[in-house]
Amino acid sequence: MAKWLLKALVQKGISFLPYKERINYWFQKNVTKGVDLTDAYFEQKLQHAKDHIAYFTGDTDHGLRDSHVLELGTGWYPIVPIAMFLNGAAQVRTLDLYDWLEAENVRKVCRKFMEWHEKHKLTEYLSEIDHQRWAVLMQVATDQSADLKSICQRLSIISQVGDASSTGLPAHSVDFICSNNTFEHIPPKVLSAIITEFSRVLKEDGIMSHFIDMTDHFAHFDSSISIYNFLSFSPITWSLIDNDIQPQNRLRYSDYIKLYILNNISINDYKSWSGDQEALKQIKLAEQYQNYPLDDLAISHCYLVSTHMPDAYGNKLA
Repeated sequence: MAKWLLKALVQKGISFLPYKERINYWFQKNVTKGVDLTDAYFEQKLQHAKDHIAYFTGDTDHGLRDSHVLELGTGWYPIVPIAMFLNGAAQVRTLDLYDWLEAENVRKVCRKFMEWHEKHKLTEYLSEIDHQRWAVLMQVATDQSADLKSICQRLSIISQVGDASSTGLPAHSVDFICSNNTFEHIPPKVLSAIITEFSRVLKEDGIMSHFIDMTDHFAHFDSSISIYNFLSFSPITWSLIDNDIQPQNRLRYSDYIKLYILNNISINDYKSWSGDQEALKQIKLAEQYQNYPLDDLAISHCYLVSTHMPDAYGNKLA
């Protein structure tokens, strides 16, 4: 049996169990090694932080300092929130459907920041680190007695668990909203509701920046399959393979654009990766994807950056 299919079956089985999130964490930590804080993973998240900060500071009249940030998709390692903290954000609220954060994992992230700083690699991604906040990070990294709540308080992080389509935040209270590798895991109707909520809580001069990975995530684990492998399955077949621990909605670039249009949210900047059309041609596409343009289907990743500016969409993407 293919490695990716075996993992899919295991995660599918886990999804029916109580405490499925914790069981999946153990499985990925001890079997697939999918939750290790590697240098490659750390660098990827630092690059996201750098890009998000650049989009925010480039499209607003003020920097990140003293801004209120909302991140969707906390995950196990809060690398982006800590990067935002180091660059002066007043508060970073990180939101997830599940409670992934653990005190020791946050300390691991702080130690990784210190390790990269010692190797003179950090300034490539974060050029405006606040020295007082850096001192706080070093204290957190070595304080083994601190619990998660006190650690988050010291790092100006609020970890919120719940439905992102109903944040409970006041209207126009957030300066910057971002996510990384998160949109692709959310069903379209739910994602539409989340985007609407984000538009409600975003300040009139605020920015949203979302990085989306549109590849088959099983290909990250099994190199024998293409990043477009999941496009070969019908909706019914995919529903049997997919799981609600790490679901994949399989939306393509144009689908995300349509979601923004339907929710009256303009896109004022974007970046997309063209992918590999030759690899895509090797896939026998499911019927639902056969009418998509090949270049649209092939796009593997993108950033979508939006504001409340009403007229930017057509000019940018025409």
